[in-house]
Amino acid sequence: MKERQAKSNMFFTLLCVVTGALLLAANVQIFVHAGNLIPGGFSGLTILIQRIFSTFLHIEIPYSFLYYALNALPIYIGFKMIGKKFTFYSCVSVVLAGLFVDLIPVQTVTFDPLLIAVFGGIVNGVAIGITLKGRASTGGTDFLAMFISKKYNVSSWNYVLCFNVVIQLFNGFLFSWDAALYSIIFQFVQTQVINVLHVRYQKVTMNIITTKADELADRLLTYTHHGVTRFEGVGCYTKEPVTMLYTVISTEEMHEVMRFVHSIDEHAFINVNKTISLEGRFYQTPIE
Repeated sequence: MKERQAKSNMFFTLLCVVTGALLLAANVQIFVHAGNLIPGGFSGLTILIQRIFSTFLHIEIPYSFLYYALNALPIYIGFKMIGKKFTFYSCVSVVLAGLFVDLIPVQTVTFDPLLIAVFGGIVNGVAIGITLKGRASTGGTDFLAMFISKKYNVSSWNYVLCFNVVIQLFNGFLFSWDAALYSIIFQFVQTQVINVLHVRYQKVTMNIITTKADELADRLLTYTHHGVTRFEGVGCYTKEPVTMLYTVISTEEMHEVMRFVHSIDEHAFINVNKTISLEGRFYQTPIE
């Protein structure tokens, strides 16, 4: 059973990695080049360096060669600080994205810079979100974002956006401010899409009103590995004793935990609130 589950997980991860790499590469060849944009992270840094060498030194550097070289340090950080499987599949993503960019011909869908910035950002964000869903990354700043998220248990994609804005400032100074500003729109849209799709480090507070607290509390504690606090009360409508179980979980666990609670008490009343900030110990499922 465990072996079958492991194979299923591996297949899902590879599917996410290949799909994400293909979308990233297609986005570069369809939207990024058409809009003269610089995408986020090390992909954008690669294109910026390519343009610098091409414009000022008249030297053409293959995308894949430079992309692999820049990712060497982040890959090392991922291997040491995040997880071996995560880093391995991220390396697969990096290699495939580089190959796909060199293989996919440049296509033009539209020349409208705003449409390119918005839809290019959406496609890039979806590509990164799919890859992260498979417990891998697209390399570069994704490693740094995951390292910060793991260390401080917070979502760090807005910090990555700040790094990308710095790249755009260089792009604007050296080449075109129009392209740089549209690229910032691209980065902003991408970041918002990632924040919607990648909810691993976002938290919610769950309040569960139940009449089966003795059975549910211990099983919920074991199931989620999160602390549970119990409050006793009386239902104002039924006038009967009830218990409220209070717990904080990650957003990606929410629907699974709700199904688990209703499997024990189908009449449980569950109230979920977004948790803005959290201080204290919080168990996070480790990335392998």
